[in-house]
Amino acid sequence: MTDLPTFQDRARAAETAMRAVFPPTPLQRNALLSDRYDADIWLKREDLSPVRSYKIRGALNAMRKQPDRDLFVCASAGNHAQGVAFMCKHFGKRGVIFMPVTTPQQKVMKTRMFGDGHVEIHMTGDYFDETLKAAQDWCAREGGHFLAPFDDDDVIEGQASVAVEICDQLGVAPDLIMLPVGGGGMSAGVFSWLNGRSSCRFVEPSGGACLRAALDQGGPVTLGHVDNFVDGAAVARIGDKPYALLRDVPADDVLVLPEDRICRTILEMLNVEGIVLEPAGAMSVEALDDLRDEIRGKTVVAVTSGGNFDFERLPEVKERSQRFQGLKKYFILRLPQRPGALKEFLNILGPEDDIARFEYLKKSARNFGSVLIGIETTDPANFDRLFARLSGSGMTYQDITDDETVAQFVL
Repeated sequence: MTDLPTFQDRARAAETAMRAVFPPTPLQRNALLSDRYDADIWLKREDLSPVRSYKIRGALNAMRKQPDRDLFVCASAGNHAQGVAFMCKHFGKRGVIFMPVTTPQQKVMKTRMFGDGHVEIHMTGDYFDETLKAAQDWCAREGGHFLAPFDDDDVIEGQASVAVEICDQLGVAPDLIMLPVGGGGMSAGVFSWLNGRSSCRFVEPSGGACLRAALDQGGPVTLGHVDNFVDGAAVARIGDKPYALLRDVPADDVLVLPEDRICRTILEMLNVEGIVLEPAGAMSVEALDDLRDEIRGKTVVAVTSGGNFDFERLPEVKERSQRFQGLKKYFILRLPQRPGALKEFLNILGPEDDIARFEYLKKSARNFGSVLIGIETTDPANFDRLFARLSGSGMTYQDITDDETVAQFVL
């Protein structure tokens, strides 16, 4: 009796099949991070795949296992759609891709470009749940094969090829692998293939920590609210199949990062290293900072999962990074409506305090007006000194930097 192939065997076969489509993505040692953390830090550059994310792997593996299927259907607002489109062209299959109406045109155009006549795109639904239902209903009517982005055994198996390549390129399993988590397909695949040969840490955005919630609750749960800023990992519910493979992961091995903090790494990788990462692709690098003591002297691989970054978002990324680091604040100043009042305020500013925004709001009384002030500086301590001088001068102000309700209306 022939033994059935193991998960490791199947992932290895998937990795071998990929060589007909694209070479292994680079595994690069990063000197900046290695010096910073006194460790041997490597980046697995999934942002350099043909579609600038690892999603091509799952699509390739799932489609090669369905050679008799001519129609593949998916719902996606980004990377999964591009991976499916690319592979539809490669295999000569027909693809029907459903995308939310709110999807940026850049992503729609890239999906159409990768499909090159082999895919049709349906824009439907303001929210992804609506788009997903429309795709599944259409697929049920037309008889196509629905290709889920992460809750699919063949997709998970294909994403596991990331681990196969890492170990082949490094020549040994690393001490630790940092894995970004969205729906859980890649993290479950890599974790399962390694089978304890490397430690794994899983990284989620605070506005989409569905793995952490599932581990805390003992099973997948749907988050009540999702912050879509880290769009490649903004998932409300981890897949059932990925969770089944990750259910025994200690909750403390899941690191949850604020969205604003992730922006710090996006900017540093871009400005210092010349590496373009989307927010989800930067998570594994940023999370290294939480493990300084643990990783010292070890070999660590951080998976940079994607680089589909819309540069129109760069001002927002810079703003979020500055706010997280305490280098930019907004406040409402109650300014007397008399000659010289503005000059008095300007004299209070320190030499490193730069006005980034100055906007009069409606007057709160005859003799006073409210002003929205945005200040950038070079050291968070400068704000303590500025606010002390404001209080000493008798000027009334309110710091609204972290007041999300107010910020929605005035920032």
